[in-house]
Amino acid sequence: MKIISLFAGAGGLDLGFKKAGFDVLWANEFDHVIWETFESNFPETKLDKRSIVEIPLSDIPNVQGIIGGPPCQSWSEAGAGRGIKDRRGQLLFEYIRVLREKQPLFFLAENVSGILFPQHKEAFEDILRQFREVGYNVNYKLLNANDYGVPQERLRVIIVGYHKKTGLTF
Repeated sequence: MKIISLFAGAGGLDLGFKKAGFDVLWANEFDHVIWETFESNFPETKLDKRSIVEIPLSDIPNVQGIIGGPPCQSWSEAGAGRGIKDRRGQLLFEYIRVLREKQPLFFLAENVSGILFPQHKEAFEDILRQFREVGYNVNYKLLNANDYGVPQERLRVIIVGYHKKTGLTF
């Protein structure tokens, strides 16, 4: 199954999906510090290095799935906690923009546990509502990567959506 990766970082999500048999055709990462690592790990994947806000939807391939970890600094316990008021927090809307246009069968978005904090509740509920409005049955869960063999405590919110036309719910 062919997928794309938004906010790919060094490719952690990409690696998991690749190991599960998915084909990551295209990825987007704006942080130049990460490019060399991503390209070394995924030489077969086209890496688009532009800011997601500058990428026309016509430049993004049509695929069956979209994965990605929109920037977390706005939601992080260690960050300023500005959430959706921060321009990086608003990049989640770019993820939704791509979903709205491409309409893949599924998506997976990952972020830090801070997105669930009470001060972000209204923004997080709005994000989930927008995922639903663009056509997805959406669920989320707070997971600890340590429970899956990662040798550190690493709490992450995983949001999964199946397109409503599939009739599936995760």
